[in-house]
Amino acid sequence: MRVPLSWLGEWVDLPDDVTLEHVHAALVSVGFEEEDVHTSGVTGPIVVGQVLAFTPEPQKNGKTINWCQVAVGPTAVDDSVPTLDDDVRGIVCGAHNFAVGDKVVVTLPGAVLPGPFPIAARKTYGHVSDGMMASTRELGLGDEHEGILLLKSLGLDDAPVGSDAVALLGLDDAAVEINVTPDRGYAFSIRGVAREYSHATGAAFRDPAASVTPVARDGFPVTIADDAPIRGRDGVSTFTTAVVRGIDATRPTPAHMQSRLRLAGMRSVSLPVDITNYVMLETGQPTHAYDLATVAGGITVRRARAGERITTLDHQSRALDPEDLLITDDDGPIGIAGVMGDARTEVSDATTDVVIEAATFDPISIARSARRHKLPSEASRRFERGVDPGVGPAAAERVVQLLVELAGGTADDLGSSYDAASAPAPVFLPDDRAARLIGVEYTREEVEEALLAIGTTLEVVDGGWNVTPPSWRSDLRDAADLVEEVARITGYDRIPSVLPVAPPGRGLTREQVLRRSVSNGLASAGLVEVFAYPFVSPTRNAAFAPLGATPVTLANPLAVEAAQMRMSLIPGLLDTARRNLSRGLTDLALFETGSVFLGGDEPLGTETIPLGAQLPIADVLASLDASLPAQPRKLAILALGLTVDRQPGEPARAVGLADVLDALRVAALEVAAEITVRQSAHPSLHPGRTADVLVGDEVIGYAGELLPALAAELDLPRVVAVAEIDLDRLLALGRHEPEPTPISSYPVATQDLSLVVGADAPAGEVLETVVEGAGELLEYARLVDDYRGAGLEDGAKSLTFALRFRATDRTLTAAEASEAKQGAVRLAGERFGATLRD
Repeated sequence: MRVPLSWLGEWVDLPDDVTLEHVHAALVSVGFEEEDVHTSGVTGPIVVGQVLAFTPEPQKNGKTINWCQVAVGPTAVDDSVPTLDDDVRGIVCGAHNFAVGDKVVVTLPGAVLPGPFPIAARKTYGHVSDGMMASTRELGLGDEHEGILLLKSLGLDDAPVGSDAVALLGLDDAAVEINVTPDRGYAFSIRGVAREYSHATGAAFRDPAASVTPVARDGFPVTIADDAPIRGRDGVSTFTTAVVRGIDATRPTPAHMQSRLRLAGMRSVSLPVDITNYVMLETGQPTHAYDLATVAGGITVRRARAGERITTLDHQSRALDPEDLLITDDDGPIGIAGVMGDARTEVSDATTDVVIEAATFDPISIARSARRHKLPSEASRRFERGVDPGVGPAAAERVVQLLVELAGGTADDLGSSYDAASAPAPVFLPDDRAARLIGVEYTREEVEEALLAIGTTLEVVDGGWNVTPPSWRSDLRDAADLVEEVARITGYDRIPSVLPVAPPGRGLTREQVLRRSVSNGLASAGLVEVFAYPFVSPTRNAAFAPLGATPVTLANPLAVEAAQMRMSLIPGLLDTARRNLSRGLTDLALFETGSVFLGGDEPLGTETIPLGAQLPIADVLASLDASLPAQPRKLAILALGLTVDRQPGEPARAVGLADVLDALRVAALEVAAEITVRQSAHPSLHPGRTADVLVGDEVIGYAGELLPALAAELDLPRVVAVAEIDLDRLLALGRHEPEPTPISSYPVATQDLSLVVGADAPAGEVLETVVEGAGELLEYARLVDDYRGAGLEDGAKSLTFALRFRATDRTLTAAEASEAKQGAVRLAGERFGATLRD
């Protein structure tokens, strides 16, 4: 919210030497974040001038300039012959929209215009131009640059020659900008900010809504027909109309109003529109003016019907949704309520009679319509945060007042008033709640003074107060909200800074320590931890969902294409990989730990926790807890690109399945678990390059390479290795503490073992069989070769294992090692038909 100081000073007393820094500091003290300051960027001398004479002078380049004599002091105008040389300036001007006698804005040497653009006397077109006659755009007042600014266009033709044009045009004003949080929509107005400045400084506050007295009007037909409220909330609670006749829509908007609108971030459009915007900024109540001659019959407020369309003021034809709340007449829609009006009833220069609307609409309905049609507006920003239902009649009367005063209109008795707003409900505040929550011993008087200052009414009851919030504070719903107001108004600086001391015996749980250890181990191994959004598309969710899992679908997703909660971490890693690849990072090793969300057959619970001080009963909490989806924690890994870069003497090596399996082994080692793999299949992974991941006999996940077709669809390289395991099960199955391996002083006996087995025999299972058959003398076994080709029958392969034998109490003989190896051969022969390769 941008707040011009001159406007703020109308409704709250500001110091004579007020500065932007002072106002910002005051507003920060009551909870508003400082954003920026805005000034015109104009410094003088800039004065009112009058054209005394000018001579057109054609140039060789085809352009015609005017050599002007311009009075910049009163003496040059009052006397036929100037007595002061400085009263008349010779100025070169390329514009042609002025005549002798016109009053203009003259920037004299030494002035600075926005840019910055310093003004100096300079020789041009054979003359010394001693200043410049400025245009609207050069002064920063608008976009008009076709000609110079004529003061008669602003109704300022009676301004004295030589007077200060900076003050005349409001260019000496400045504005502070604050960040208004969504729960404090009342501060999107001068009215709200002035009240908050008063809270911060104690300065006297004058309510703009109390400066006018609403007039009772009737006879204008208005029908409220909202037959499809959203979530049981009516779309409109108040609706006020007023008619003004005989306005002159072509009259100029006063300079001070234009200046304030500009500093507040809005451009000047036309006098009637500027007045409605001005009142919105002043009171916080959006208003809208319709050309009465184009309104067919009365006004009806209703939801959109199937197939209806509207052409909004931006001249875009829009298809309406049945949830859209509309303002309509007998011929159809004339506005999307609280968002934007219809072009058919737009106020134009030919408009003479207008009907003013000031209403209170449901924030949810307005927010949805604005987002649905991608039509954010100053009005919708206020409605979706909540508008004071009590200010509508005063805002409408203020618009009427300004149209009569500035546009020459006449207030009519025709109008209407609809009010179905419910009174704010009282909130019970225990007398010790503020001290308990804030840690400051507030007196009863301090609590009462703070609450009365923000506009509440108090009823003293046993043990505290019944506090009724004012109509503009719809955010005050429970005792904690009121306590926050007490802390804010009495000063945040009173809250002590106390460092909490953790009770003894507290800290991270065993599972938390182990999860951090897994993440630290992977990061130390060179992988990068990422955190992806938990919202995914149904297609990607289904591609990596556990067998039989049901997705959890969001009722109100942030994006339609990501409407489900993830059942796997891999879709998020794929999106992260795509984003990094698009930015030139071609070698990636990523991991993520986090929860996935697995729905059940039963719908999620519909129990609600009531607002108030009373805690929900245990049965309600138990029902809510039981209705939540299962949320196991997973660990997922993705690798693509090169794992070893090309360098002198060593070729590059591309990422493969082995790399993500090695990363899983690093994670397992952190919890003293040992993983094994066996060949498997997955619908989204490459056949023959997919494995189940096991700890003991339990499958805890899978690893593999992405299907090339899926990788191409995602614009990823052909080889993308991924893995995902159940982190909770890994932690549960790990020993958590590594078991030390004693170092033997006896020598080892090494032998190789080559077995011929069927080509479909899983190498991992054959290795497990060799280990089992060799017995306890076997210290180490590893697969070193998988051969298929000449010398072997079709459908066979040769697996070669490197074996290492050692006894803990003696030196092994060659015969003992050979006997242990033969035990492995026998067991492999029984299970797989393996034979010893010659």
